[in-house]
Amino acid sequence: MANELDETDESLVSETGRDVHVIQKQIQVKTDWKSTLFQVLLWIPFIIPGIIFAVMKIKARSYLLQLQQKIQHDASTIDNFQVQRVAILTNVAKLLDKAIDLDKSTFTEIARYRSGTMTDEQRNELAGKLDTVDRSINVAFENYPDLKAHQEIRDAMQQNSYLMQEITAAREAYNDTVLRWNAEIFMWPTKMIVAAKAQYTTRIPFTASTEVKRQADSGVFF
Repeated sequence: MANELDETDESLVSETGRDVHVIQKQIQVKTDWKSTLFQVLLWIPFIIPGIIFAVMKIKARSYLLQLQQKIQHDASTIDNFQVQRVAILTNVAKLLDKAIDLDKSTFTEIARYRSGTMTDEQRNELAGKLDTVDRSINVAFENYPDLKAHQEIRDAMQQNSYLMQEITAAREAYNDTVLRWNAEIFMWPTKMIVAAKAQYTTRIPFTASTEVKRQADSGVFF
């Protein structure tokens, strides 16, 4: 029998490559009549199986609630680092204000994210705006290399670099928890039945902004 995936078969190789994107769609957990029948049958011969399964559902419900709190914690960690990055890049923009012409509207928009809880959509929106600001500052450095000698700017950009690493790590933790949630809510029978009754949906993992993808595709970083 031939290999299902044959790396030597050139006819299956795409010369143009293939980009991938995160699908911004939540899938609701649903069960059919088989799950209902399963639960009914547990009570028919003896009461004990039905009681045991009822206890299992209570535990599953508690577990999923705790997992939701873990997702919120991971998301909050991202928010904390991004809010710090907002402050740093805003300060850098003020230092560069007299030397270059930055898009003031962008900084006005990100200023509203200094505090408060963000939704997944707002969190990704902020990430995109911060990436745009970061790119604008790097372009300014290219046009005005003497700016790099400014100690305050250098210190701020070092902090920005550190925060970017922390945000990346926080996003990884968030995505891991989201992956765990998306898998657990479809584990039949207990968790899936509980999730369907609660009308839970899958969560959307972190999505890279268009600005980041554009920079990655360009291959020019410095």
